[in-house]
Amino acid sequence: MKAYLILEDGTIFTGTSIGSAREAISEIVFNTSMTGYLEVLTDPSYAGQAVVMTYPLIGNYGISYEDMESLKPWPDGYIVHELSRIPSNFRSEDTIQHFLQEHDIPGICGIDTRSLTKRLREKGTMNGMITTKIYADLDEPISRMKAYQVKDVVMAASTKERYVLPGAGKRVALLDLGAKQNIARSLHERGCQVTVYPADTKAEEILAEGPDGIMLSNGPGDPAENVKIIEEIKKLYQSDVPIFAICLGHQLMALATGASTYKLKYGHRGGNHPVRDLDTGRVYISSQNHGYAVDTESLDPEVAEPAFVNVNDGTNEGLRYKGKKIFTVQYHPEACPGPLDSGYLFDRFLKMMEVER
Repeated sequence: MKAYLILEDGTIFTGTSIGSAREAISEIVFNTSMTGYLEVLTDPSYAGQAVVMTYPLIGNYGISYEDMESLKPWPDGYIVHELSRIPSNFRSEDTIQHFLQEHDIPGICGIDTRSLTKRLREKGTMNGMITTKIYADLDEPISRMKAYQVKDVVMAASTKERYVLPGAGKRVALLDLGAKQNIARSLHERGCQVTVYPADTKAEEILAEGPDGIMLSNGPGDPAENVKIIEEIKKLYQSDVPIFAICLGHQLMALATGASTYKLKYGHRGGNHPVRDLDTGRVYISSQNHGYAVDTESLDPEVAEPAFVNVNDGTNEGLRYKGKKIFTVQYHPEACPGPLDSGYLFDRFLKMMEVER
């Protein structure tokens, strides 16, 4: 069945429908990872977005449910150049085609994803529509695309109930803002007892349980939209509990301490982004998935200072908070997909919790 990707600037790409045949409007973003497509599909940070995979062949090693980063996929749509319909992998349990159909996610294959990605880089992230319908007049669908906004996605992606991963080591409170499972897993593998809280949990409830450390997770959407969550993070900041924050958590901590964030032209999404540690000068290859960044010009120098920077475009990739046991990073040290260069940050967090409070 023919399918069409229509962008809000009127550009049309024609391909073949994969997954669900329903129509979907979403923000169109691209990911440069060469592997890890299932982890991308199940990353809650993609809530409200449709993902273009820049690597030309997707699906060749199938679906292994053990690799999922959450209980379900989150993108509104999936866009690839070539779909491998017969996977070759001893771990494969399913195909992408069937996986998308089962979860009612529309997709399109057979389009020029290089051309599409270049357009998104040149013009910036824009909204678009995946459809099997032929529109004689694009005015009506384009007006709907332009009206679309990614809204209220953090609460949709967060756990609805508190739960615990038991462990004999440090007790970590993980505020789930749309967390990938490998964050809790990375802490649990280091012996931590991890208590996962819904995004709207009050700071008083978290602090009342006396955690040794607090983790703020990744998540989707515009960080500045989360006004109530930011108010609770202010209270966590004012405590003496060590805090480690990733991605959206990093942005929310910055907002909670008076800094501001801004939307990137086309974001950073992939497993090959270089970041430099400003202390050592060492460069790490990182996994990233974000469309917003912290404005370092807005930082109060008495509160925080840059700790990492993106080598490609100079945007902020991490902060160190002065007089506090708090550090935050924009990228994903838990990887999945992506390199494991930055896993040491979890060990740094554990050492921070060893210090007497």
